[in-house]
Amino acid sequence: MQLGVDTVPVLIGPVTYLLLSKPAKGVEKTFPLLSLLDKILPIYKEVIAELKVAGASWIQFDEPTLVMDLDSHQLKAFTKAYVELESSLSGLNVLVETYFADVPADAFKTLTALKGVTAFGFDLIRGTKTLDLIKGGLPSGKYLFAGVVDGRNIWANDLDASLITLKSLEGIVGNEKLVVSTSCSLLHTAVDLVNETKLDTEIKSWLAFAAQKVVEVNALAKALAGQKDEAFFSANAAAQASRKNSPRVTNEAVQKAAAALRGSDHRRATNVSARLDAQQKKLNLPILPTTTIGSFPQTIELRRVRREYKAKKISEEEYVKAIKEEISKVVKLQEELDIDVLVHGEPERNDMVEYFGEQLSGFAFTANGWVQSYGSRCVKPPIIYGDVSRPNPMTIFWSTAAQTMTQRPMKGMLTGPVTILNWSFVRNDQPRFETCYQIALAIKDEVEDLEKAGITVIQIDEAALREGLPLRKAEHAFYLDWAVHSFRITNVGVQDTTQIHTHMCYSNFNDIIHSIIDMDADVITIENSRSDEKLLSVFREGVKYGAGIGPGVYDIHSPRIPSTEEIADRINKMLAVLETNILWVNPDCGLKTRKYAEVKPALQNMVAAAKLLRTELASAK
Repeated sequence: MQLGVDTVPVLIGPVTYLLLSKPAKGVEKTFPLLSLLDKILPIYKEVIAELKVAGASWIQFDEPTLVMDLDSHQLKAFTKAYVELESSLSGLNVLVETYFADVPADAFKTLTALKGVTAFGFDLIRGTKTLDLIKGGLPSGKYLFAGVVDGRNIWANDLDASLITLKSLEGIVGNEKLVVSTSCSLLHTAVDLVNETKLDTEIKSWLAFAAQKVVEVNALAKALAGQKDEAFFSANAAAQASRKNSPRVTNEAVQKAAAALRGSDHRRATNVSARLDAQQKKLNLPILPTTTIGSFPQTIELRRVRREYKAKKISEEEYVKAIKEEISKVVKLQEELDIDVLVHGEPERNDMVEYFGEQLSGFAFTANGWVQSYGSRCVKPPIIYGDVSRPNPMTIFWSTAAQTMTQRPMKGMLTGPVTILNWSFVRNDQPRFETCYQIALAIKDEVEDLEKAGITVIQIDEAALREGLPLRKAEHAFYLDWAVHSFRITNVGVQDTTQIHTHMCYSNFNDIIHSIIDMDADVITIENSRSDEKLLSVFREGVKYGAGIGPGVYDIHSPRIPSTEEIADRINKMLAVLETNILWVNPDCGLKTRKYAEVKPALQNMVAAAKLLRTELASAK
């Protein structure tokens, strides 16, 4: 305000705030979160009063939980909250904003009847059905914030199509009450295309980052008001057409191969217990075999080598020599620690998605397209603009080099198709599952080449499978079906003696455990210690799991070094609910962000705990 900018303060709405909370440690899981509504509303009133004094004329409440599956008790909480806040809000324009999906009919009814609210915001990119509800009637005199510019992707808006949508809405709410908006906040997209000086010009013309999306919103608002910038609109239409017809987008061989996938569910011919027997004959592992998830610490020195190679300051020969030396160090360390199944440590990789995207066709990369992941951690998602294929092998060179350094099994390390999809900006001109199947076929080629090269254990990470789950239950089955199917496609062609691992983290898996079983991997390593061993409760409740499983025995997100006793205690808890012959011992996640001073003693204690329990189990027999 002091700067002369008329701004809209944004608060998370009271009901969403509670519904997205979770009971504190030591509080019953069944604690009714909404019972705290009366406690928090006075705080909202205080904040509203302060904002009024500061000169706010509009306040925005984000209530995105309105797009979720809510029962009548939860919907009533919205009504109650805004009745309670009505007198505090008088004299202000109040916007309640929703996003990320359609608003269901009953929630729409609740929302549009809220007291003291003068404006409603909808995501019309992911909420196309909401359009029908708006056409069915919005209370007269209310503002409609129409989210027609996608806040979650990096594609330029189809301005002509958006203008048609806006004109139809103008007919319902009137010109005065229609506000052009983004579908959600611009937190989820990159900042400014101006910073991309190396990006291919044609691809760049198809994109819009946050700064460009603001320009699109303004151009649409002006066009609605009769001041259409014809040059801007025709340049946009030309870019849309160029993207649609570009030979770089379409690869007929890939389209054909993906279409041929229909009609099979791609399962390995033999069941998992028979495969595990065949693999054990070949691998000859002890019970409670130990392994790590994939990456080892990325030291300053290592990052410098990669940076210098990228900047062409060192030759390819020098680079390969440096990376091989690093792999050799990691292999020696694991052998000294007496780990059973080794990894090469991934010293050549920058990021588990970017590394593969850079070697697949249909992907583009930004120099500065950073997006917040969580806290202060940012990621730079690749852009999938066209059909995906694998022109050349991607990991064979390093995996085979690592395998020659040891007699022990060396895991091939790949990122799975669903994770590559969910951690990228994905093309919006075909369904997501089509793109996922294409990536799955590319990874399948790599899996089969690793097997031919003599790699007998191959890990295909699906860290992000859970986070692609739609917000509403009715859509879960369809997503899980194609996501799990994509994973199976990658390894359907391998022999029984090749052991397929997958790894999952960052999620609560209990509600999708049956889909995880349906992935049909031979071994799954899964985050467990960080989530207070919630995962084990599924098996306590009687879910039968016959494949190999390694619930993480310690949290790598903390520098803390767990003792042998603590890890042994964790393994014992697992043995109480899982069969001895299927249990693996491993950390929760990759070790990339840790220091060797933490990694060595932690892994030492992990191996010691596994050996301790092997001895105890043998003497018990």
